[in-house]
Amino acid sequence: MSISNLAAIDAAHHIHPFSDMKALNAKGTRIITRGEGSHIFDSTGKKYLDGFAGLWCVNIGYGRPEIADAVQRQMNELAYYNAFFGTSTPSATLLAEKIASHTEGHLNHVFFTNSGSEATDTWFRMARVYWQAKGQPEKKIVIARRNGYHGSTVAGASLGGMKHMHQQAGSEITGIAHIGQPYWYAEGGELTPHEFGLKAAKELEDKIAELGADKIAAFVAEPIQGAGGVIVPPDSYWPEIQRICTENDILLVADEVICGFGRLGQWFGHQHFKVKPDLAPVAKGLSSGYLPIGAVLISDRVADVMINEVGDFFHGFTYSGHPVSAAAALENLRIIEDEKLVERVRDDIGPYFTKAWKSLEDHDLVGTAENVGLMGALQMAAEKKTRQRFTKADDFGSYVRNVCLENGLVLRATGDRMLASPPLVITEEEVDFMVKVTRLGLDAAWKVRGDYV
Repeated sequence: MSISNLAAIDAAHHIHPFSDMKALNAKGTRIITRGEGSHIFDSTGKKYLDGFAGLWCVNIGYGRPEIADAVQRQMNELAYYNAFFGTSTPSATLLAEKIASHTEGHLNHVFFTNSGSEATDTWFRMARVYWQAKGQPEKKIVIARRNGYHGSTVAGASLGGMKHMHQQAGSEITGIAHIGQPYWYAEGGELTPHEFGLKAAKELEDKIAELGADKIAAFVAEPIQGAGGVIVPPDSYWPEIQRICTENDILLVADEVICGFGRLGQWFGHQHFKVKPDLAPVAKGLSSGYLPIGAVLISDRVADVMINEVGDFFHGFTYSGHPVSAAAALENLRIIEDEKLVERVRDDIGPYFTKAWKSLEDHDLVGTAENVGLMGALQMAAEKKTRQRFTKADDFGSYVRNVCLENGLVLRATGDRMLASPPLVITEEEVDFMVKVTRLGLDAAWKVRGDYV
């Protein structure tokens, strides 16, 4: 089928997520036809290095025949059955065990969903049911962070701190409060990163004092904010958050949808920050995006109550623990284990990426380049010494992203921050290409920067 035919069909029938459809239809959709390793190819045959691993998710890279073989075997044996009515399947059962084996003995139970958004809805209900079973039904409020992202269902969008999502249709649900983010570059002022990390954590303590610990069920945060701009918190931040939640008897929820399964050089992001959450939603890297699957990892503390005191937990999905998706995830985790991709990010390609990415700080547009493992951001600055931001930040970031795309590199822009999240199998040569093309984008943007200040 011709490219023009595909674009016309797409415009006529396909509503895209997070898209201005009028603008997209006028421009025309880019049709991606295949993937191999760290690269994707569009319908014109153009090759791109996918510096964003799809949507933070294709950890093992594209085109792995092992996943296709595992999926075909499972489909031939049992294409579907549910997890309701006291049943399970071998792949779902074994996947729960495999995931738990990488949680350092802390999160030993798994509830399967089909996406990170569904995982958010699941833990949100579970947290409230937990406190109800504990005889404290008034503990319902969940505290989240401004500029955090937890999915786009009603619960996920309400928990997330994205103003533009809240403004559409007034869809927020009640019982959610927000505090600030640990974004030192933009909000730290004259404080050191250490001082600002403590200040940002204290916002949680102050909000608990305001609302009452006896009314609060949980606090949720991404170990590193993803869609909000790859905001890496100061080292002082997470230990304080853990202390505050523990002292106030509030469940700590680490949203691992992006950070999980090796991206930070640990199996889970909370392990990098030495935090022990009570609940942790996961998705994306669980199957490397090969099939839809998500889950909530549940601590013994919460699971003991859910199992022994709740009775029926009236929650679930037709495709919870879908056997084919579970088979894909099992094979994905086997590949990550056998190829030691977590260790590779921690000890090899992660440090190489850090050095290469950091080299971009010599550019006049780059205020700071930061990353953990293979998750990084470039903070662009209109004036480096004063950390002045661009007034037309969204347009400026999009300009750099588009120049990179024209030159064969997929990056993401959040305001005036350029985000990278390549497959864990990326090579040193491919990292060098990422940095080379990103520099081209920055050079082009430098020439027109005055239009965006």
